[in-house]
Amino acid sequence: MSVGAATEGEAVRVLVVDDDALLRAGVRVVLEAAGLEVVGEAGDGLAAVAAVASLDPDVVLMDVRMPGVDGVEATRRVVASGARARVLVLTTFRHDEYVWGALEAGASGFLLKRASPERLVDAVRTVAAGESLLDPAVTHDLVARFVGAGAAAGARDADPDAAARVAGLTDREQEVLRLVAEGLSNAELAERLTIAESTAKTHVKRILAKVGARDRAQAVVLAYRSGLAG
Repeated sequence: MSVGAATEGEAVRVLVVDDDALLRAGVRVVLEAAGLEVVGEAGDGLAAVAAVASLDPDVVLMDVRMPGVDGVEATRRVVASGARARVLVLTTFRHDEYVWGALEAGASGFLLKRASPERLVDAVRTVAAGESLLDPAVTHDLVARFVGAGAAAGARDADPDAAARVAGLTDREQEVLRLVAEGLSNAELAERLTIAESTAKTHVKRILAKVGARDRAQAVVLAYRSGLAG
């Protein structure tokens, strides 16, 4: 079980953070109807950080655009605190610079607020299980846009530290990381590379360990920062 993953058989504990009380109420109804436990709510980032410390949730559903301490800074503080909670960012816009900032700060993925209730529940469970959630339809454009010129200019604009970490991977591992950055799941990796899904999963776990990434979301950030993807 990954650090921060919910214990199998136990209800996933969720903290809902949004400055819109009506939206929080709606999300609570959806999650509780699916058997998830909403342990608390917060209306801003500062309250969210305090709630994480006191309530110890498995997942934080974090709005990024809030007055005062926004979701990006709140995510940074939650991750820096060493809390086991994983942050799933909620955003209204497909190309939101706040989302890129939250991913850099340590969020495990993001979801559009207009997603269906079923998609929301699945996203929370995915993140609670220790996986990351990156929508392939949005990820490439989002990351490429906010990584700066790196996506267009390639390695010459790469972050030296990120490039050094990626350089320690084998050619095969770099190929897998590049595909992960495209948003491919383990099943899709297996199909693309003609390998077993268990082998694809092993490749990804080894890559995360080698580059020091908490999860796939952080590996994607690293791939773009290094110039490997773009």
